[in-house]
Amino acid sequence: MGRQPRVAFVLGGGGVLGAHEVGMLRALREAGVTPDLVVGTSIGAVNGVFVAASPDTAVERLTGLWSDDSVREVFGARVWSRLWTLARSGTHLHSNEPLRRMLEELLPARTFEELAVPFQCVAAGIETAMAHWFTGGALAPAVLASSAVPGLLPPVRVGDRHYLDGGLVHSIPVGRAVMLGATTVYVLHVGRIERDLPPPRRPWEVGMVAFEIARRHRFFEEMAHLPDGLEVHVLPAGAGSSKSGVDLAQMRYRNVSGIAAHIERAYRASSEYLEERA
Repeated sequence: MGRQPRVAFVLGGGGVLGAHEVGMLRALREAGVTPDLVVGTSIGAVNGVFVAASPDTAVERLTGLWSDDSVREVFGARVWSRLWTLARSGTHLHSNEPLRRMLEELLPARTFEELAVPFQCVAAGIETAMAHWFTGGALAPAVLASSAVPGLLPPVRVGDRHYLDGGLVHSIPVGRAVMLGATTVYVLHVGRIERDLPPPRRPWEVGMVAFEIARRHRFFEEMAHLPDGLEVHVLPAGAGSSKSGVDLAQMRYRNVSGIAAHIERAYRASSEYLEERA
């Protein structure tokens, strides 16, 4: 006897490029696709928790959240402010207080138990050097932990443990959704997996490329070993031909230009994809 059909949305990480996922969510809603489960990491945890809290209003809430002004409030501190934060902390450039306030003010739920749809997000445990999945309790600390980009945002303490960005251990956690019983998976990502990586040409690009190789490798390994009978849709972000390669400037976390274009491009590409498979 087959498993009960269960639809999962899996939202990956990618900083400000996470705006692509809002366009994908809009396309899914218009196609009448709703989740029974939401799994997220990093910026995908931020987007995903809004979907889990209120699937019917998530697109509107996230479109407002992803306005230029809102994104700049979280990541757009002036140079002197970033340097001051680094000097005081010794570990990061930005406070996570703007993101915390945004979650507490805009998210229509405070705990995992209050969510309309089951939701899980992942972070990298510092003490254990392992993935840690948040499945219950307060939402804001869990989402902050999942999105604590090393060097940019502070490690987040939850209980007696400390956590960093979930993208370090699961960039697009398809396997978790499968483990939780998903029979149909919609993968929402930021567009980079659609395009080739260029070799680094500057010292600061070496780390960016190295991390990108690691995050993509884990995703493609998981995709190659999925069980038979699973329906998986990797929604297109409309990022263009893989032969043209990734523009490394697009991977810079403070590049907030073109957010509306990211949303619209992913919406059009994903709408076309879903229409072809209807």
